[in-house]
Amino acid sequence: MSTSTPHGGVLTAPDRTPVPPRRRRGTVLAAALCGLLGLGLTGAAGYKAVTDHRAAQRALTPEAAYRKAASLWHSTPVDTLFPPVLDGQDAGPGGADRTWTRIAPAADADCTEALAADWQALFAETGCTRVLRATYTDATRSSLVTVGMVFTPADATAMDSLRGRLTAPTGYGFPDNRRAAWTASVLAEAPVVVYTVSAFADGRRLGAPSPAEDKMAEDARGRVAKAGLGHEAKAVADLIERTLRGLAVSPQGRPVPRTSPASQDPQTADPQASDPQASQTPQTPQTPQTQQAPTATREAAR
Repeated sequence: MSTSTPHGGVLTAPDRTPVPPRRRRGTVLAAALCGLLGLGLTGAAGYKAVTDHRAAQRALTPEAAYRKAASLWHSTPVDTLFPPVLDGQDAGPGGADRTWTRIAPAADADCTEALAADWQALFAETGCTRVLRATYTDATRSSLVTVGMVFTPADATAMDSLRGRLTAPTGYGFPDNRRAAWTASVLAEAPVVVYTVSAFADGRRLGAPSPAEDKMAEDARGRVAKAGLGHEAKAVADLIERTLRGLAVSPQGRPVPRTSPASQDPQTADPQASDPQASQTPQTPQTPQTQQAPTATREAAR
């Protein structure tokens, strides 16, 4: 008689197929809220960018532009205020073309340091913020022209009091007894006085400087008039004033592009006239107090 163990059923592992966990309703709601918040922030940022761009493009009122222009001395690069090359079409005697190259820009200075005593007395009535100066030479390197900008915190009414009262300014890069012709004007678009004074590059001594208009007259005589130093002072002043006016009225604080007759006709346009870098820069003459050009105004240095 034999015994045997009865065979039972085959043991198998229980079915453990993973069951997806149930997400809590609060987690789903939080994720949805985060997504909506992100979309809202993105939309708000885009809307602000668009409105800021439109505001930047919107023209300023004359009063706002005038106030804003008072800060151009530290918010604008020196190469914009004093371009390395000035192109004066029909600016010389008899309508001759002239070109001037910047050779000696000065660091912005206090008014007491840069202005003579008579000018300090005049600006005591309006206030004086800062003075910027630079000296240019012509293509023949025979003349020098100092150009200066006197910035003030005054309003337009106070600035009008300076008209007709400005005397011969000081030069930068040459002493007063070398001054030939000068001009000074009060801008209507900005609280700034722009002045220029010319001299011979060889350092010859001269008498009292004359207003540029006197030396530009057809019957003007003397070596200053014959050398065209009155035209030099007037033309450089006009070019710098045009730049400042463009900066003052532009919403972005950038110069307004100037259209010349040559640029209107592609057939006759001179590529060197539109690109100062393409023209050859003459060698810097040996003049007193010549120094290396800064790359930016005081704000850029800060």
